[in-house]
Parts: sequence; C-alpha cells; structure tokens
Amino acid sequence: MSLYASMKPAKTGISSLASVSEKARIGNNVYIGPFSVIEDGAVIGDNTQIYPLVTIGEGATVGSDCILYPHVTVYYGCKIGNRCILHAGSVVGADGFGFAPTPTGYNKIPQIGIAELEDDVEIGANTCIDRSTMGRTIVRKGVKLDNLVQVAHNVEVGSNTVISAQSGIAGSTKVGSWCMFGGQSGISGHITIGNKVNLAAKTGVISSVEDGATLMGYPAIGYRNFLRSSLIYRDLPELSKTVRQLEKEIEELKARLGDR
Repeated sequence: MSLYASMKPAKTGISSLASVSEKARIGNNVYIGPFSVIEDGAVIGDNTQIYPLVTIGEGATVGSDCILYPHVTVYYGCKIGNRCILHAGSVVGADGFGFAPTPTGYNKIPQIGIAELEDDVEIGANTCIDRSTMGRTIVRKGVKLDNLVQVAHNVEVGSNTVISAQSGIAGSTKVGSWCMFGGQSGISGHITIGNKVNLAAKTGVISSVEDGATLMGYPAIGYRNFLRSSLIYRDLPELSKTVRQLEKEIEELKARLGDR
C-alpha cells in the first residue's frame, strides 16, 4: 500500500484562483489549490501540498512535505512542522474556551498564545487544536489524532501518542508520550497523564495518572477492576433480590427468637 501511494504524483503549481499574499514566503514545488488563502507573513515549506479552500492565517508557518486537505484552517501565528498531514475541516489555532463569569453573562478572556504541531503529526478530519491563553498548545512529534478530536488550550500532547475519534482533552492538561486513548475518552483539565498510559473507549479521567496505567470506565479505574465490577453490576438485580429475601428471613428469625 505504501508503494502504491508513493506512485501517486504530487500536485504542484499555484492556482490562478488562489489568493496568495505578496508578503507570504512560498517554498519550492508547492501546490496551492483553487480558492485557498495564504495571508501576509505566512511561510510555506518546500513540497507542501495545500488543497482547495484552505486558509493559512497571517504569520502562520507550515513546514516542508506537508499535506493540507480541503477546508483546513491554520489560524494566525500558529506553527505546523514538517511532514504533517491535516485532513479536511481540521482547525489549528481557534480560540480556547475561556470566559469569565459576571452577573450579566460571560466576558471573553483573550486567547493570545498559539497552537503548534511538531514534525510527523497527522490530524483527522474536523479535529480542533485550540490556541493557548498564553504560551502555546503543543502537539509533539509523531502524534496521530483521529477525526473529531478536541485538544483544548494550553494542552501538551506527548510524542507518538495516538488518540481515537470523539475524544477530548480539557485545558492545561499534560499528556505523556506513547499513550493510546480509545474513542470517546474524556480527560479533565489541569491534570497530568503519564507516559504509555492506555485508556479504553469511553474512559473518563478526572485525576492525574501514573506511567504505564491501563484504565477503563467513568470515573476511570484499573482495567481488571473495571471488568470485575462490570460482572457484579450485571448481577445486581439478582443480588438485590437475594438481599431482600435474606432480610425477610432475618426478620422472621428475630421474631421467633423474641417469642421465646
């Protein structure tokens, strides 16, 4: 399959229907498709392919040998490393979810940091990496994110971590390297997930996790403990019936002993 994929010719050339700022820097052998927009100060590396309807914001950087599929948006000032793949509809650098409550509603907290993807990162369709409040949200080298994943402001995702669809990481959480998160996993904010942590699908993590843990359930508990607990949960109706019967028998025994 790799050989077959390598035989597909890479697109080159800048479409006359693209809008490319004269203040942008475009590398060699770059493809920019129709109706894409490259704003002032943006930098595009060599051999990168930018498909139609992509927007690269002011001062944003996209490295060499990248592929940005249709409708990708890289907001102003954000950084994409080399050999990255961003699938259709993904967004890098939208505002983090930051609001301050007031008696009359919520005031927006300015999100003045950036989002950064290091080298060899792949981002699935409609996945969002929010910019930080200050500093940067960072996705480290070799990370692979599935479709519909949410990475909130000021999060750090460690190298070579893989995260399946519909998972979300709340703000300011640090995720270690070589982690594997199943689909619909949810991670609370302001915690630390160690290296080589495995989360089964639908796991909800509300506190920090040590290196090498394998968790399941909500709130997350050890995988084997979760399986044992699930067996008990399955049998709860029968257990409840048994307990009520035992309570009845105990009351009858008490009544008989009281008569003596």
